[in-house]
Amino acid sequence: MSVDQASNRWIVLDTETTGTDPGSGHRVIEIGCIEIVDRRKTGNNFHVYLNADRDSEEGALRVHGLTREFLADKPRFADVVEKFLAYMDLQAQPEIVIHNAAFDLGFLDAEFARLDAQAPPFSEGLRVVDSLQVARERHPGQANSLNALCKRYAIDASARTLHGALLDSELLADVYLALTAGQAALSLDLAVETVAERLSSQARRLPRRLVLPTSEELDRHRQRIEALQAIAGDAVIWAQQRKAAG
Repeated sequence: MSVDQASNRWIVLDTETTGTDPGSGHRVIEIGCIEIVDRRKTGNNFHVYLNADRDSEEGALRVHGLTREFLADKPRFADVVEKFLAYMDLQAQPEIVIHNAAFDLGFLDAEFARLDAQAPPFSEGLRVVDSLQVARERHPGQANSLNALCKRYAIDASARTLHGALLDSELLADVYLALTAGQAALSLDLAVETVAERLSSQARRLPRRLVLPTSEELDRHRQRIEALQAIAGDAVIWAQQRKAAG
């Protein structure tokens, strides 16, 4: 869906997984969420590591570094789902901001389906903004990975030696605020224009009065111009224009 600046609450979400295909049994092993209200990060975040009861693929492990041993004592998805849903508060219809949303939502749909195969998909009815698509629209033909966007918007991603759901959500929140800042700026420009029009209209209603410089002011101006010409010589622009016109 399109970016909705009127939305009051955004949840920036990211996951880490054991692989790339939930259809092959790969699982979510980390969820991170950052809350933004009225374009400000609130600090009300959600973060959990999950025991998936399986190993990560070698490629995935190189990305996030979350080993099966590290996750062995962590809760399973079923243990945290109620807390997760309470945090999301989906009845209030927050906007869910995800970079490459289809990937994360595919995994979350699979996790919810394991709990209740008859229930509608978790993603059904969500108000989702794919920040990758927003970035591609803003910067067509350019790299729009999270790292590339952090570099483009001067957001410090030096801590991102490995991917992590909470860290990546934090970075994405800053990126998304920068990505959508132009829309807020446009609204501000319109407001400023309206104020300028009003001031201009007021000025047109004021009586006009011609104010001439005094002889003393003219003399000080002449002295100033002569001093500048003495310093700049032929580099004085108005002198060049005068010669060209003359």
